[in-house]
Amino acid sequence: MKVISYNVNGIRAALKKGFIEWLEAANPDVICLQETKAHKEQLDLSLFENAGYKYNYWFSAQKKGYSSVAILCKKEPKNIVYGTGIDSMDFEGRNIRVDFETVSIMSLYLPSGTNNARLEFKLNYMSEFQEYVNLLKKEIPNLIICGDYNICHQEIDIHNPKMKGVSGFLPVERTWIGNFIKSGFIDSFRELNKEPDHYSWWSYRANSRNNNKGWRIDYHMISEPLRERLERAYILPEAKHSDHCPIVVEIKEKNTSDPII
Repeated sequence: MKVISYNVNGIRAALKKGFIEWLEAANPDVICLQETKAHKEQLDLSLFENAGYKYNYWFSAQKKGYSSVAILCKKEPKNIVYGTGIDSMDFEGRNIRVDFETVSIMSLYLPSGTNNARLEFKLNYMSEFQEYVNLLKKEIPNLIICGDYNICHQEIDIHNPKMKGVSGFLPVERTWIGNFIKSGFIDSFRELNKEPDHYSWWSYRANSRNNNKGWRIDYHMISEPLRERLERAYILPEAKHSDHCPIVVEIKEKNTSDPII
């Protein structure tokens, strides 16, 4: 099963840059989108259906043109959960989950801490999300939480590790994501790739992408029970519909007689 996560920084803008053609070529079973900045009523959903994603689900912020997440699936999930049920998180449209028989997949868009007020919101969100996931894992042990975490975990994940005073690489944020992993998750990419200079986001400023001055802030966090099913995890920096690029995880079927979806 191939799962892609992609912060598209506006799905309508990405569509104008060849997103559908790229999606058809990439051909994931499931793709989790973040920062779609759209309500589904603003989109021609037939574009996604014709590309093979008949089952597409959108959870949008109350504010138009802001935040918002989606999941596109080739096969129908048995259950879809919009949001977390936590009002302080859900009004910004940051979580959506689909459940299949032997795995559940969540698209997550963690807030950025662009100023003091938003940093406080982000830290509160992180705390509430950890509590939510602790309970969720008891109900759903096979869980993949894909998305834009807006945090670099380690120095290897950022082109300039001296940026310790910038949100996204603050000690408190790095400690949180480290503890999140310790709570029963695997950073799938770093589990299989130990080399530096692999990033998933680049600033639009100072020719950052061409110079590969990036941050790795997008993750497929897979729960510990999925460890033996992890096959591949990689990044697709050549896809350029956004200031982020797609990330991919592939997990194997549970067994040949019991397909994942």
